[in-house]
Amino acid sequence: MIMHLDHVTVVVRDVAKAKEFFALLGFAEEKSVVISGEVFARYMGVDGIEAEHVTLVATRSSPRFEIQLLRYRHPETIPESDAANLARLGYNHICFAVNDVDAEVKRLTIQGVTLRNDVMTFHSRKLVFLSGPEGITVELAEWQS
Repeated sequence: MIMHLDHVTVVVRDVAKAKEFFALLGFAEEKSVVISGEVFARYMGVDGIEAEHVTLVATRSSPRFEIQLLRYRHPETIPESDAANLARLGYNHICFAVNDVDAEVKRLTIQGVTLRNDVMTFHSRKLVFLSGPEGITVELAEWQS
């Protein structure tokens, strides 16, 4: 049985921008390694893999949760034609629960984060989408009683 979410891996071209964005959401870098070789090539299904693998940990999350950034050195990454389009098939977005959406929106917009929409209420939650680097979409949710 599934116990909880462990991590999400995001392929990026600019690790620094991605780390900066996720730091604003409370993630801290724990380690950075290069993955390569036959074992990783077989596991990932990527021939000749060589990639920077950066582990970011949510500093106030229990249980532990990670965002893992991958920046491929080999092979070249395959560009997503419209990664920010939430109508495309596949990965859509990740949502983090917060105590106060309005306070987070204020804090993050002061730091330069762009909102994709106005805050809305749906299914007993206040919700908002954030635009991250390279088409990454993050949602914040505040549960309401």
